[in-house]
Amino acid sequence: MIWLWRDTGDADRMAQYAQGTFWYGLPSQPMFLLIPALLKRGFAFWTALAAGWVLTIVLYMGMAALLARGDIRP
Repeated sequence: MIWLWRDTGDADRMAQYAQGTFWYGLPSQPMFLLIPALLKRGFAFWTALAAGWVLTIVLYMGMAALLARGDIRP
């Protein structure tokens, strides 16, 4: 954020960036719960990581659809 502000000084752009980071950061959070749960159950690291990626992609696509439906532009 500091670099974006330093390079642009544009408050609207900074606000959009911060809002987008919030909305599109949310779908990645469950991955950080799924991976350790799978690892503790004996899944291989790469399998757990792939499952986390798939979950994140699905949730990201859902978030994009939800935001578009609500006319929210991050």
